[in-house]
Amino acid sequence: MTESSSGTQKHSETGVPAAPMGRRERKKAATRRAIADAALRLFLERGYDAVGIREIADAADVSTTTLFKHFPVKEALVFDEDAEQEARLLAAVRERPRGRSIPAALCEHALRHRLAAAEGDARFTAFSELVNNTPALRDYGQGMWLRHTSALARVIAEESGLPADDPACTALAHFALEAPRAAHGHDDPRQAVVRAFELLENGWQTLGSADG
Repeated sequence: MTESSSGTQKHSETGVPAAPMGRRERKKAATRRAIADAALRLFLERGYDAVGIREIADAADVSTTTLFKHFPVKEALVFDEDAEQEARLLAAVRERPRGRSIPAALCEHALRHRLAAAEGDARFTAFSELVNNTPALRDYGQGMWLRHTSALARVIAEESGLPADDPACTALAHFALEAPRAAHGHDDPRQAVVRAFELLENGWQTLGSADG
């Protein structure tokens, strides 16, 4: 499930509208969307483990070969738009309000984009429950976020005035991306995430960086 399904025009990280896709790119994007939508519908109806790849391909009216061209593993059917997710993550740091610390900005991002449920959005809640109740999806999703560690570490270094290879920046990036896992199994997921980021905030402030 992704935010692009709203049909709004995509923008680059700088806020400039992205160049319109050509006919071939639009067709590929439509096929990818049809496959992902079919997969999510079946997973929500019957459970992730009960649905096979061939069933998803049939539901999307594509061959299994075409399906695997877009999604190399079954778990990837639930998660896509890595580039867009990374752009939002980096923008959360670069575009934070003056006076807000980097850990605070990352906490807000985690609460908005990775918390287990979204108030008033039944579809997102169902999606989150599917992921949280399926170990294979939960682990894949976490690994997907951790792939952004290096990019996030570079932006943290730029914004804080620290050297690009400072291990503190890498550590903050890694633990900030790992922190939402703390919400799993807690009665109050939001508070669990906030508590995890409070720990990161306290450690980050001891560095005395130019953050802010």
